[in-house]
Amino acid sequence: MTKRQVFYSFHFKNDSWRAGQVRNIGVVEGNTPVSSNDWEEVKRKGDDSIKRWIDTHMDYRSCVIVLIGSDTASRKWCRYEIKHAWKEGKGVVGIYVHNLKNIDGEQDIKGDNPFKLFCVDKTFNYIVEHKHPADSNEINLSEICKTYDPPYKISTNVYDYIKEHLNDWVEEAIRIRNQYPK
Repeated sequence: MTKRQVFYSFHFKNDSWRAGQVRNIGVVEGNTPVSSNDWEEVKRKGDDSIKRWIDTHMDYRSCVIVLIGSDTASRKWCRYEIKHAWKEGKGVVGIYVHNLKNIDGEQDIKGDNPFKLFCVDKTFNYIVEHKHPADSNEINLSEICKTYDPPYKISTNVYDYIKEHLNDWVEEAIRIRNQYPK
């Protein structure tokens, strides 16, 4: 079985070390890590440059894995990546990574579910950033896209749990997305 091509969405400053741990699991093939210098260069060029970078790196990926840390839901570009992934018909899944240790050996607090910030239309390929459905045809994205919070506090156990389930979570996210208009 070939590895799925995925895009990792995460808060770069807080969670890049944690994202690296998940990326290194190796059961799916993720986008190439960006260095902090490269990311700063992209950011310096402005919002359009950031959108182009995200869009290009998300091309040809079948699923977006949102690595949920303490501040992920509040991050503009994480929200953009979720919205863009849905519009492009990609599977979307969230994994809480707050109990993985960062480069300093520290864990973090659990963040909010970023999918709760969006609603999608059940008939058209439409996603909007608001928490409450505007009508009976809309549904909150958190009712569609699954999130997984590994049931461990020890970082190595969290890592092992993610490693054991990651491929299945990705496949499930793709199956779920295929049930909605593209």
